[in-house]
Amino acid sequence: MPLRPIDAIFVHPKRRLYVIYYRGELWELPRMKIDDQSWQNRQPYTDDSRGLYLSIHQAISDPILAQKLRTLNLPAAVHGSTLPRFEAWWEAHGFEWLKDKLATGESPLAAHQIVAPKMDTAKAIDNQTVSSSSYQDVPLNNNSTIKQKSSEQKTAAVADTDVFADMLADLANEVLNQQE
Repeated sequence: MPLRPIDAIFVHPKRRLYVIYYRGELWELPRMKIDDQSWQNRQPYTDDSRGLYLSIHQAISDPILAQKLRTLNLPAAVHGSTLPRFEAWWEAHGFEWLKDKLATGESPLAAHQIVAPKMDTAKAIDNQTVSSSSYQDVPLNNNSTIKQKSSEQKTAAVADTDVFADMLADLANEVLNQQE
């Protein structure tokens, strides 16, 4: 089953750099940091691709870049694979792996590895006494104030979730609606 080309993060251990497999093309990042600034300064990767190994960490912590690259939380069995071996696995098993993940309600998106802990932390904070830095004083009347959570923090967490929920919905639609 033909799949949309995957986005994946590879490492070149000898040259100590990241190479991004973006929609079937290889892009070299200028430093060992995966963020939007590095992505803006990317160069086509022209060296031997046999020296590239699939990174164990596919999640991108930069929220801007995470919206551009749809990396997946790939099975541990393919971590560390060379590019040719990874491409062979993706061709042979990628569609079924994605379909199984989505059918069981699991998100295959690596971005959800990062967002989920943030959301758990936010829930834990809401359920505990928190530092005053995350709350603002809101005047109640002339003599008293109450603590209210900053609306910026509320919308930031919701915005992260909505972006990745849209990415997941697009992926699910693409995979589950293909004819076998």
